[in-house]
Amino acid sequence: PTSVHLYTLTNCSETRKAPLCYNLFIMALTIDEVRKIAYLARLRLTPEEEQRYAEQLSAILEYAARLQQVDTSAIPPTANVLSLHAPLRKDVARPSTPRDQILANATARKEGMFHVPPVLDNEP
Repeated sequence: PTSVHLYTLTNCSETRKAPLCYNLFIMALTIDEVRKIAYLARLRLTPEEEQRYAEQLSAILEYAARLQQVDTSAIPPTANVLSLHAPLRKDVARPSTPRDQILANATARKEGMFHVPPVLDNEP
């Protein structure tokens, strides 16, 4: 676990503890914002988890803000960092594994296929 260093932030009339920032723009999430995110994600968090996620998510936002400051003007836009040529084998037809061998360990078979119980309602 990574610890986030806290310092006292004075912003207009508000003073609160916030994660150590890498730039001048404070991107610390409040507990209310974490609660809203948790609600949208359908997560039930304890107060300790809310605090921990506030710190961790704030650190992630700060890092993203720090990355935004990197000068990438000399780097061309890239859709893929890997070569577009993927070495694949030739696509040729070849005999398959015999059906009896494939079905040898099947719990149930029916008409040469795997037979499984229905998973949806109203199936025969």
